[in-house]
Order: sequence, then structure tokens, then C-alpha cells
Amino acid sequence: MSDKCTDSCSTCSENCGDRVEKQKIHLENPHHHSDIKRVIGIVSGKGGVGKSLVTSMMAVAMNRRGHQAAILDADITGPSIPKAFGLSGKAIGNAHGMLPMKSRTGIDIMSVNFLLDKETDPVIWRGPLVANVVKQFWTDVIWTNIDYMFIDMPPGTGDVSLTVFQNIDVDGIIIVTSPQELVSMIVEKAVNMATKMKIPIIGLIENMSYFRCPDNNKTYHIFGESHIEAVAKKHGLKVLGRMGIDPEIAKACDAGNIEDYTNDDISSIAESLEKSFELKGNKNPSIIV
Repeated sequence: MSDKCTDSCSTCSENCGDRVEKQKIHLENPHHHSDIKRVIGIVSGKGGVGKSLVTSMMAVAMNRRGHQAAILDADITGPSIPKAFGLSGKAIGNAHGMLPMKSRTGIDIMSVNFLLDKETDPVIWRGPLVANVVKQFWTDVIWTNIDYMFIDMPPGTGDVSLTVFQNIDVDGIIIVTSPQELVSMIVEKAVNMATKMKIPIIGLIENMSYFRCPDNNKTYHIFGESHIEAVAKKHGLKVLGRMGIDPEIAKACDAGNIEDYTNDDISSIAESLEKSFELKGNKNPSIIV
């Protein structure tokens, strides 16, 4: 413990033994009627790399494999999950708590959009209030028989990320990135935060990695050559997969039909994730690739 310790772990970056114990004490239990087996955070160091897209597609892939999947949309100020699934309206509850919305194929989803009068209303809240809503999505929502919950985290390493890592028993995180050189620095920030918070990193997914032209079948690296292998090697991480630029993805999301879209890269990642949990149990999965 530092000589200057104030017992305020939420604002401290020290990685001391006392901090770790306090983090464990701070873990919140989900709603007492909830049953959640595995929790995976989908994170990115910056916006615009496709984090919400990966979250949606991972939930769809796991659902197709026969698992009950769920999405906790922790991106409170930029919720895009409901649009991708074609969901709107108000969430309802019962005498015990709030209930998530169900997608067309049965994926449970909770997002702040389901609490607003209009889905286009801006969420103009300060950090602590945003973080508290995310915590309530965990403690006050009844998540029934969930095999895999994916948390769509906001970009960066701010209040919400800290709240999730300190209060929710996350089994591991997947970091979403893109090919730009700048991203290697941003990824390092996310890696360092996860390491300090004692959160296992399952691996990296590179989105917008390439574009395969349908006219000549040639591959083009529109955002530059990939740096993901070097970034992964530097931090001892696994590259889970690369996703190309596909206009069909945008069409599916705009139409609310993400559940109709199939991506072989995500499907193989979901299969590997499933196998790793079967071999290792519920905690600290070791991805097989």
C-alpha cells in the first residue's frame, strides 16, 4: 500500500495487494433471479472500430450454436445495439425487477434506448450517473438462464470501464481494433487497464482489416497494412481473427437484420471461445486458435 493511500480505489492507479482485495469486495451480485454463466466484455481504446458490431455478431454466433446469449449495452451515450437488432420501445418489468428485450431469435438485450421517451433523445449525463445505470443493468435486470453475456463497453478507459471491471465478475475481455498505426497505442492503453484491473484478455479482433473486391477478387488494405500481429506479440496476446470490410454488414445493421448476417471469422471465434470455456471452466478462458 502506498504511504499516500486514501482508500479511494476507484480513482487510484496503483496495483497494490490491498487494491486487489478491495476490488473483489466491490463485486456486485446480479439480480437474485438472474442466472448468468459467462460474462465477456467487448472493448476498444477508441471509437469507430466496430466494437458494437463485434458484440452483436458474437451474441448472434453464440445463439446459433445453441447457447442463450445476452447483450448488456454499457455504451450509454452511444447505444447502437438496438438499431442493429431492429428493437425499439420501452423495457418492461414485473414485481421482481426489470426485464431485458428479446430479439427476433431470442437474444436478451438491455440498453438505455429502452428507457428513453424517444430513441433519438441524447443522454446528457455526467460520468457517475452513466456508470450507475450500467451497474443497475447488472443488479436490477433479470437475466434468465444466460450462457454467454456480452457487454458492449464504451470506447476508452473511463468511468464505465472502471465500473464494469470493479463491479461485474467479468470472465475476460476481447479488444477490437483496426489496422491504423495509431491503434497500436490505443490498444496498449486498453491492455494496460485490463492488466491493472486483473481482467483476463481473451484476445484481439481486427476489424476493417481488408476489402476483397467482388469484381476482381483482389484484396485491398484500405486502412493500411495490419499491425495486429506485432501488437499481439508485444503483449503476449492471441489474434482471434480479422474481419474484412463488407457493405452487407452495414445494410444488415441499418435494416435491423444483424441476426440474418453470417460472418465466418466471427463464427470460428465463437467456436473457439465455446471450446475454451468447456476445457477451462467458466473462468480465464484460453482461446484455441
